[in-house]
Amino acid sequence: MNKFTKAGIAGFLFALTATIAGCGSSADTSDTTIAVEAPESTATYPVTVGDLTLDAQPMRIISLSPTSTEMLYAIGAGAQVIAVDEYSNYPAEAVALGTMLSGFEPNIEAMSGFTPDLVIASYDPGGLAEQLGSLNIPLFIANAPTNLDSVYEQIEQLGMLVGHMTEADQLVASMQTDIDAAVSAVVAPATPLSYYYELDDTYYSVTSNSFIGQLFNLFGLRNIADNAEAGNDYPQLSAEAIVSSNPDIIFLADTKCCAQTAETVAARDGWGGLAAVVAGNIALLDDDIASRWGPRIVELVVAIGEAITKASAK
Repeated sequence: MNKFTKAGIAGFLFALTATIAGCGSSADTSDTTIAVEAPESTATYPVTVGDLTLDAQPMRIISLSPTSTEMLYAIGAGAQVIAVDEYSNYPAEAVALGTMLSGFEPNIEAMSGFTPDLVIASYDPGGLAEQLGSLNIPLFIANAPTNLDSVYEQIEQLGMLVGHMTEADQLVASMQTDIDAAVSAVVAPATPLSYYYELDDTYYSVTSNSFIGQLFNLFGLRNIADNAEAGNDYPQLSAEAIVSSNPDIIFLADTKCCAQTAETVAARDGWGGLAAVVAGNIALLDDDIASRWGPRIVELVVAIGEAITKASAK
């Protein structure tokens, strides 16, 4: 895997609203034989979200965003999804579609072969909106969020567009409850613990101003990457700076992309004596969950809380 792909998988995703999460290959294929049974709609059409108006419930949806794919299935719209991008590896039903379209270099011909009535992407890599517009195919851009409220809003927007508003509201309420419970369950020490969040093995990280950083802020942690580079919420730290900061907890969001483990971290030059390494406070995160802002973000918050509880008990 080249350095561009590795360097800040989650950082690139949140900073530039890309959709990469994990590793895979692209194969733009189409299958227009998929039969879709219409679910009961909880919306009245036409509906308008932003600049997009849909006159009828979309029954042939293409998702070019792994996060949007997870959201659609979570709100009960999976039967309406006919194709997904190469990085949509969850849930299993999305993988079973076997479509693997590219969200970075969209193949308009391949997409049009599915005769979609809605395409969802996390950003426009250039010309996507124009080309789909020329074919009268609606496009919804589900941008990367700036905070949890914008995550909840996006779920509700998708619910409105695809006819599952009730389910979307229920999902949001469930996420809010679970996140509040995860935060409340943690008794943080009087002195805030410090942490280092690793996006890849070249030491890209996030600041407290980033979306991921704000999740850590819920627990009152101190981020060693703050102020590392003015105006950049996804800075590349130096090994020397990390060692000097001596974080209490290390969170690895590169266990899949870069095969990082507690052992590989401990083996790094000068890292063996870090407080987090000595105490065994290295949290292994799922790259996919850590780089998406869908329903499974609850699992990330829970993992953060568990790491804090473990570190606080020592």
